Amino acid sequence: MEIKTVTFDQATPAGQCSPGQAWARLPPEQSPQQQRQSARRIKELLRQRNAVMVAHYYVDGALQDLARETGGCVGDSLEMARFGSEHPATTLVVAGVRFMGETAKILSPDKTVLMPDGDATCSLDLGCPAEEFGRFCDAHPDRTVVVYANTSAAVKARADWVVTSSVGQDIVAALHARGDKILWAPDRHLGAHIQRQTGADMLLWQGSCVVHDEFKADELQALADAHPEAAILVHPESPAAVTALADVVGSTTQLIAAVGKLPTNTFIVATDQGILHDMRQRYPERIFLAAPTAGTGGSCKSCAFCPWMAMNSLQGVEQALLQGSGAIELDAALGLAARKPIERMLQFAAAQRQRVQSSGDMARDTALFQNFGPA
Repeated sequence: MEIKTVTFDQATPAGQCSPGQAWARLPPEQSPQQQRQSARRIKELLRQRNAVMVAHYYVDGALQDLARETGGCVGDSLEMARFGSEHPATTLVVAGVRFMGETAKILSPDKTVLMPDGDATCSLDLGCPAEEFGRFCDAHPDRTVVVYANTSAAVKARADWVVTSSVGQDIVAALHARGDKILWAPDRHLGAHIQRQTGADMLLWQGSCVVHDEFKADELQALADAHPEAAILVHPESPAAVTALADVVGSTTQLIAAVGKLPTNTFIVATDQGILHDMRQRYPERIFLAAPTAGTGGSCKSCAFCPWMAMNSLQGVEQALLQGSGAIELDAALGLAARKPIERMLQFAAAQRQRVQSSGDMARDTALFQNFGPA
């Protein structure tokens, strides 16, 4: 089994940033026949264990396909956790990274939550240790604490609000409108993007995603010049110079939706390339180009594939169901404290969906198209 060392941004309460190191292990590759055999065994185990599988868009396509085939869910971290909490299954198998398993356990404390590899983590989570984050909050008691979903349960428990990339900007805008000053963690690029869009007073923790931090504006512009017909789709965890070139900046779910709405057949995609599996299945006639992560003469660290998402495998799912490995356990009091800011977000998002449904999709579609000219 291959072990990969990954360098990530380790922030400090003083707002500084230093390199940290972690590891990721890559599971052995399976042949197509082995994958089919594993999938058959997993389907039977899911049935026997009264289990359902939820998978993120960034994991291997075979896991995404299996989740859908067995009545599970493929989505972003919030969709995965919400689906699991509403599903009657007593066991959830979470194909993603640890904070996603923790979030599922927070919302489904009475269910068994298993992961294909319990050591799969996230640079944003690693770069925001709960104890240091607590000191950061203590130093700024006048600020409303808003944390991204890509954080540990302990960091979530310290927050007033937990947000995802799909609803974070709207929540910060609402808090800004009522006069709140924001303490934001952990992704500095997403936080700065929201700050630019809302004008909110935001103090930013200096974390970053090892995938999105590597997209290069110069190389992206060169690719766009070579494909002037292409729409550029960018996740807001990317640097400002990259989001500035985008036709659509949005969450994984929003970027997938944009492919079905924009008037072009070609897309340059700046997020983890695991998302292309879903995009190609939904829109097989479209052309998708991976945004560059390496500058001229340079090399990339992640090459737009999260090393920890890659730790998920069919073998891991099978072992989790057979042996109960990768189980997520949380202290009950911690889980309850972390649940409160998540539920606050869920209530906000539900009210927002209701407003959109009552007013129609016109405003949203207008915003989506406003920066994109004729194909």
